[in-house]
Formats: sequence, C-alpha cells, structure tokens
Amino acid sequence: MMKRINRRMIGGFAAACGAGLLAFGIPVAAQSDGLAMLSGLAKGEWTLKYRDGTPERKICVRSGLELIKLRHSAPNCSRFVVEDDASKVTVQYTCPGNGYGRTNIRRETGNLVQIESQGIASGQPFQFSAEARRTGSC
Repeated sequence: MMKRINRRMIGGFAAACGAGLLAFGIPVAAQSDGLAMLSGLAKGEWTLKYRDGTPERKICVRSGLELIKLRHSAPNCSRFVVEDDASKVTVQYTCPGNGYGRTNIRRETGNLVQIESQGIASGQPFQFSAEARRTGSC
C-alpha cells in the first residue's frame, strides 16, 4: 500500500535538501546578476573624488560595472551580488592571483553615486570612500 504524502512532509524534505546543498557550497537557487541600478546610470566620463585626498580619477562608464572593481583591472574576476536594489548594490568579487574586494555603491541620481570599497589588490589591503559624478563624454 502506498502512503499518502502531505505538504508538511514535502516542505520538510525540501528544506532538508536545501540545507544539504548549502552545506556543500552548492547554490540552492540561481542568483540574479542583473545589477539594474548600475545599468541605469548615465553613460560617459565619470570623475571619482576620493575622500582621503587621493587625486581624482576619471573613468569611462559604459555599463556601470566599471565602478565595482576600481582597484582591480583583471578581466577574469568573478563576482557575487550581495545586494541589488533600486538605489544601492553591494558586490563581492575575487580576482584569481590578484586579490579580492567588496564594493557598495549608493545611487543619489543617475549622474551621482557614493562608493565604498575594501579588499586586497596586488597583495596590499585597500579601503576607500569616493563620490563619482558624470562629468562629460568618453
């Protein structure tokens, strides 16, 4: 005879499987990597003003992703989106052989963001806060 399976049993089984997958580092659900807030920023030349007195830096923003890893130029970095909402994103990234970082970007307008980032680049720790503002065309 076949026993009837109720919803509570299925829910418990699903939770146990999910916990088991997490224990092995296997993601339970696919993660969205949209970062819609960044793609909504104005394209063009942006000027970064560092709060610690470091000289200004200009970068060309084409997708908004350029603002995530300002201390790492390697193209082979992987990233994990920690937070992704309409006004801010937090991304943790790893660049094999060159370090890692965690960047938080808060949108004030489509032309102005606040950036906080920290990590290791070329074996040295870094931490900075900066304001980035669109200042022209690339």
